[in-house]
Amino acid sequence: MDEALRQLASLPHAVLLLAPGQRLAAANPAAEQFLGQSFRRLEGRELGRLLRFSEDRLAQRLSETDAHVSARATGVKVSGQRERMVDVTVAPVIDRPGWQVLTLHDTGGAEAAADSASGEDTVLRAPEVLAHEIKNPLAGIRGAAQLLGRKLEGGDLALTTLIADEVDRIAKLIDQMQTLSRRTPQELAPCNLHEAVRRARAVMEASGKAPPIAEEFDPSLPPVMGNAGALVQVVINLLANAADACAGVDKPRIVVRTRFASGLQLHRGADGTPVRLPIELRVSDNGPGVDPAMRDHVFEPFVTTKKSGQGLGLALVRRLVRDMNGRIGHDRDEAGGWTHFRLHLPLADERRKNLREDRP
Repeated sequence: MDEALRQLASLPHAVLLLAPGQRLAAANPAAEQFLGQSFRRLEGRELGRLLRFSEDRLAQRLSETDAHVSARATGVKVSGQRERMVDVTVAPVIDRPGWQVLTLHDTGGAEAAADSASGEDTVLRAPEVLAHEIKNPLAGIRGAAQLLGRKLEGGDLALTTLIADEVDRIAKLIDQMQTLSRRTPQELAPCNLHEAVRRARAVMEASGKAPPIAEEFDPSLPPVMGNAGALVQVVINLLANAADACAGVDKPRIVVRTRFASGLQLHRGADGTPVRLPIELRVSDNGPGVDPAMRDHVFEPFVTTKKSGQGLGLALVRRLVRDMNGRIGHDRDEAGGWTHFRLHLPLADERRKNLREDRP
């Protein structure tokens, strides 16, 4: 039985055991993550109060406790969250009348946890190949502008400064593209997550563009396995996006929270070895949220709703997080008026992977 429970906990898909009356009797960690609550808070609650399926016929079929049901790419809504597309299966439990096993596989793509990035790599290979050829003439243009600037005055001098600034902007854009398309993995080491957050916060506050940033840290968190510089860049990008998102709100707020989130896993490699991701960093803002039409695409290159944006910020975040064996996702709390970006990372010390396993 212990082995069966361990295997159930290792499954990446949400699995729910329903007692007669479709009351929740058990849930694996993936189901807790899907529902956004620990099993202790969910135990005994009716399925209909936890999930709402977009297809009434499917909900009716699920209530037939002796039926085998399977549905692909159907809409489901968890209270307080947006609707997601999932694959659903339900089956009766042998020799247990009225009992059912329900599985849910999120296929919507709002959480960028997939390891395969072939489509992304195809998009980004051209900048990787052309970067060197582009940067060389840019350096020449900048040097020429600086030489001209020594001989000019007034308005003409301002034009040479503008040329140099624009060259720097283009070079920075190319650097971002190279980071997205590079194949060499980052060097990973134990990192203090809170130090990375506070450094990123200092950068944002020094720029004068950030609203008040509140911290809700769990001081007991151990080090994560990551890259310190990459972590700072990730948090800066998330804070910058949050600041932009709530800029038009009367009382803009950003909250950065860290906590244990046991049970999260990401299968990597051909052998399917699970990497545990028990550390969660959440950056939340009280802005209006991501346009519903864009929510499944925010981590893709060149996707942006900003007039002056290039659509590379979150794509870069996803790449850096993936290189640290982590994952990044987002969700919207319509009831509370908050948008949450959640970063999940592995522990630096694998021997502590079972630490506080029962913590919600």
